[in-house]
Amino acid sequence: MRTSAITRFAKNDRARSARRGLAALATTVVLAGGVQVLGAGSAWACGDARYGTPHKVEKPTVPSADFRTFDSNSIAADGSWTEFGLSIANFTGADVARTAPNFALASATQGVPLRTKDLRVQVLQHGAWKSLDLDVDCIGIDVDTDSLAQPLSNGRAANFMFRVSLSPDAPKGLTSLNLVTDARNDKATLESWDFRTVKVTHPRTAPAEHAGPKAPKKPAKPAPAEPAADKAPAKAAEPSKAPAATPTAAPATTAPAGTPELAHTGAAENNTFLAVSSAVLLALGAGVLIAVRRLRPQR
Repeated sequence: MRTSAITRFAKNDRARSARRGLAALATTVVLAGGVQVLGAGSAWACGDARYGTPHKVEKPTVPSADFRTFDSNSIAADGSWTEFGLSIANFTGADVARTAPNFALASATQGVPLRTKDLRVQVLQHGAWKSLDLDVDCIGIDVDTDSLAQPLSNGRAANFMFRVSLSPDAPKGLTSLNLVTDARNDKATLESWDFRTVKVTHPRTAPAEHAGPKAPKKPAKPAPAEPAADKAPAKAAEPSKAPAATPTAAPATTAPAGTPELAHTGAAENNTFLAVSSAVLLALGAGVLIAVRRLRPQR
């Protein structure tokens, strides 16, 4: 009896262990799926509260960062550069031995990521533009600004100018970007940050698509012009016949003008003969009609 009881206890214990293992596995799967969903749609799932709205504090204990007024609120995805200025200020009441601006970018279009191969970032340093490395995080892309670290006295500010370039190969569905900045400090404390959204345009893609079909249509029109050239000589031949007819009539009218007296003399004699002949014929005809009328009543 003792042996069977121990056996039953061991079997029950193994069953409980199996059920606990399945429950733990199911819980892990559910939590893992939940983390993936949150990470895909929410910035706070990655622990980065900067993507949302700007945040400021009245009494800072670390330096703060702010974007300066942008010259443009859009970025063209054509390889050109767009500049964005920012500044970090120290109003902590004490000098800071080392601080630097943080600068990050992320896609604001859901489902369309910002890729490092489509992005270039430079900073103006000592009068020249310097390219900066890019680091991918769970939301967007962080710009490596370690080389910009510097001391900052209390009550002072430092200005920085960045410029961003987007490749023409960037996804056409990428329509806007989120930009964030804050000041790095030795305390690793995040008190304030600035947040902006800019529009992404794709200016060079639209003209290229419409320019292609128009090119073949224009050269096709000159081709029918060749038959028109063939018809032109035919029309030119017709005027050549017309002048040949007109010169024959012209000499007939202009020749008598050179000898007016001889022409008038001949014409006068002929006209007199014709007039006399006509009068004689009219008289004879009238006499015949009168004779015929007189003879009818006698019948």
